[in-house]
Amino acid sequence: MNRRSFIQNTAFTFGALTLTQKGLLANLFEDPWKIKMLTDNLGLFSERGGTIGFLLTKKGLAVVDTQFPDQSKHLMDELKKKSAKPIKLLINTHHHGDHTSGNIVFKGIAETVIAHANSKLNQEIIAKQNKSEDKQLYPDTTFTDKWCKKLGGEKICLHYFGAAHTNGDSLVHFQHANIVHMGDLVFNRRHPYVDRPGGASIKSWIQVLDKAINTFDTNTQYIFGHAGTGYEVTGKAEDLNAFHDYLGNVLQFVEKEMKAGKTKYEILKATSIPGADEWKGDGIARPLTAAWEELGGK
Repeated sequence: MNRRSFIQNTAFTFGALTLTQKGLLANLFEDPWKIKMLTDNLGLFSERGGTIGFLLTKKGLAVVDTQFPDQSKHLMDELKKKSAKPIKLLINTHHHGDHTSGNIVFKGIAETVIAHANSKLNQEIIAKQNKSEDKQLYPDTTFTDKWCKKLGGEKICLHYFGAAHTNGDSLVHFQHANIVHMGDLVFNRRHPYVDRPGGASIKSWIQVLDKAINTFDTNTQYIFGHAGTGYEVTGKAEDLNAFHDYLGNVLQFVEKEMKAGKTKYEILKATSIPGADEWKGDGIARPLTAAWEELGGK
């Protein structure tokens, strides 16, 4: 079949499809990843794993988190379309693989790789356990409480407010844009993973969210690591408050059940958290198990 016949036949076939079928066919030709610009210079990348943030400036680029190697390659391709400037800064919000496995793609490219000191340590521990050290690019710079750097017309500040999702979660504040990448400190209407072996604490997580709400203002826009079906990976202070209350409801529910003599198995039968109706779907056992352990369950 020659090219003209192929195009004509394809056009005829496409025209004969229903709207639903057309939508499904169109999706086959779409990139699996999404780019969304929040400002002229600051955007996010979504595909598989924790949400990636990026900043474009005349002096160079900054990237927050890397998902997995294939996803980072897709990201790099998109960034090259937008800027020929070097990648000055690669930031890891924490050590989990869906946020750092793509680091290796930036080897020899990112001038500085930074994370909280505990995040680097956790990444090294997991890599040694998995015998995957050859697939890692570790941070070459770490901080403990706060770290800031000017890049172009933007000032980027990393904050550490204490143990939460892990014991090394960074909040990344783009001060001029007034946008904060929260990493996995917020799961927007999605049951979270609570990494207790990685130093997580639900009680401390609640306090970390309090500090974030008090540190930034009511106009601050937030980027979240993950979101439930039908919800966005961006939001405002009310979404931080909602997740703060969700975590409190998880602890309160599990503590009440434990005092009533319920076993861990019985508690994990729950399909919802009282007072947290917006958090639905799979994964409820993760926070329930973490709360049970944190409250002294045996």
